Amino acid sequence: MNVYEILRRPLVTEKVSRLGEQNKYAFEVNKKASKEQIKQAVEKSFKVGVIRVNIINVPGETRRLGRRAVTRASWKKAVVTLKEGDKIQYFEGV
Repeated sequence: MNVYEILRRPLVTEKVSRLGEQNKYAFEVNKKASKEQIKQAVEKSFKVGVIRVNIINVPGETRRLGRRAVTRASWKKAVVTLKEGDKIQYFEGV
């Protein structure tokens, strides 16, 4: 799997911005990606050192559209802990 297929998009929420103080960053990742693949993708893309990768499988939500109940797709979230002193510039100033 290509590095650019693993990381889908960075997650920018209030909760993730608080995690930034602990040197943790969150990404939406490919559902088939493993922890090791995510670690290599972050290190290669942002040129930082990764200590730990935590993965959360987020289930799809059911929404009502009139009489119809529609379920959104489930997705995978990765919370990446970086080495002391490393930062990802993409998240700065958000």
